[in-house]
Amino acid sequence: MPAYAIVLIEVTDREQYSKYTQATPPVIAQFGGRFIVRGGKTLTLEGQEEKRRVVVIEFPSFELAQAFYQSEEYQKVKKLRSGAATGTFIVVDGCPPDS
Repeated sequence: MPAYAIVLIEVTDREQYSKYTQATPPVIAQFGGRFIVRGGKTLTLEGQEEKRRVVVIEFPSFELAQAFYQSEEYQKVKKLRSGAATGTFIVVDGCPPDS
């Protein structure tokens, strides 16, 4: 069953952050991940307005999503984000296809 990494990012240094966004796709792909949402226009329909960058990444399983985040490869890339953005990363199981 797929799992999703939901990422909320507050970018403070766009130039440095762009280095991070260029380096992440190959690492995500190593764990079978693919971007579903990667920034873009948002509209808060209810609740407190969300101003952070929203990213959703689909992985084949919860375990692979965890493995990606904890991997040595991602931890190296994550250093590029240091000082350029702060984030919240949440991993959640997807629904079975017939739900």
